Amino acid sequence: MAETDARIFHHDLCFGCGQANLFGLQLELEPRPGGGVEGRFFVKQDHQGPPGFAHGGVIAAALDEAMSLAIHARGTLALTSRIELDLRAPVPVGGFAEVEARFGRSESSPIELTAVLRDPEGGRDYATARGVFVEVDPPGEPATGHQ
Repeated sequence: MAETDARIFHHDLCFGCGQANLFGLQLELEPRPGGGVEGRFFVKQDHQGPPGFAHGGVIAAALDEAMSLAIHARGTLALTSRIELDLRAPVPVGGFAEVEARFGRSESSPIELTAVLRDPEGGRDYATARGVFVEVDPPGEPATGHQ
């Protein structure tokens, strides 16, 4: 029996999830039971800010992408309206980081989610985020009034 690939992604060259983007995060995320997503990415030298640690913007991008992919997994196109980030510990280069995103109080527009980036070894939280997303129409389609 063939195993199916459960990973969620936008497109191959996406900075966050695209597996063909060699400088990107190449997030490997799968749906969580009950909603949201979970997975990991390898923190590369290209993601460095301070020597030996990931750039804070890369961490923000990973959490934003995880929340976006959670929405994408349910067939909705939504864009980030607001993101709040708490950086709790430096993320070392050269290892994996686990990421998880789940829906918050509102699953309708605006859509609220939370995300966490963790150390896979010790389970400590590297960073947490809260995001607000607004549903939009796909490019080239007539507007339906989503805001």
